[in-house]
Amino acid sequence: MSLTKEKKTGIFTEFGSGSANTGSIEGQIALLTERISHISQHLQANKKDFSTHRGLMQLVGQRKRLLTYMQKHNLTGYRSLIEKLGLRK
Repeated sequence: MSLTKEKKTGIFTEFGSGSANTGSIEGQIALLTERISHISQHLQANKKDFSTHRGLMQLVGQRKRLLTYMQKHNLTGYRSLIEKLGLRK
């Protein structure tokens, strides 16, 4: 099951600057994190689903690129976002 419109709006409201601002880096990273966790749960049950695994690796790479961009341009926002999402220790 994919993310519903209400769930996406909630993510952008919580992490972005508003529900209409879908281009914010924080919102995009939060949305990717939600999708990654959903796909990870799928792969735990379906270990031989290699095409989904490839898609997961693409999402992780995209999130990594966005995090690197955010770290270079907004370090305080980067640190607070990582803490909210619980990405790094």
